[in-house]
Amino acid sequence: MIAFLCGTLVDKQPTSIVIDVAGVGYEVFIPLSSYDRLPAAGEACRVLVHDYVREDQHVLFGFMTEPERRMFQLLLGTSGIGPKLALSALSGLSVRDLKAAIVDGDVKRISSISGIGKKMAERIVVELRHRFGAGEALEAVAGERDPSPDEVRLRDAVLALVALGYKQEEARRKAGAVMRKAGGGGLSVEEIIKQSLGG
Repeated sequence: MIAFLCGTLVDKQPTSIVIDVAGVGYEVFIPLSSYDRLPAAGEACRVLVHDYVREDQHVLFGFMTEPERRMFQLLLGTSGIGPKLALSALSGLSVRDLKAAIVDGDVKRISSISGIGKKMAERIVVELRHRFGAGEALEAVAGERDPSPDEVRLRDAVLALVALGYKQEEARRKAGAVMRKAGGGGLSVEEIIKQSLGG
């Protein structure tokens, strides 16, 4: 199986590239998120690859970052989703936004992606929600901005509850309920944990 390709970028389009590796031109299909990170045509390029082989086809899908490839592979493992739809999902939302939507169960946002209806979006949430670790999920929900003090306390409390044996979703629900009841601020991480355990 091909893990990555290093060579010269011969041609780039929003949906595919051609990369020359030692005189062999490989056509690689990419999401829009990777297109934005490509160098100019004629320059050296390294692209991570998912080698998709079936009886009737052998197709290369390329990604500029490992999180993109991992999300593609997770989507591909969801029943009813093929490579084109998985690529479309990555073109419709960034990895971070897609991950946050899955963790939050935001079916509406996922179904806004071209080709994904409500039922498919629900299936994605059900099948993938538990594939992300607590820290990874909270990071996705927090987004690229710096988290607020409340978000930091919530994250720390959830991680502590997970360490105590709670499922990630239950830990988020309990800690979130405690913070909402207290009006968001004012509680320390220890108080959030204590009240979550008592609730």
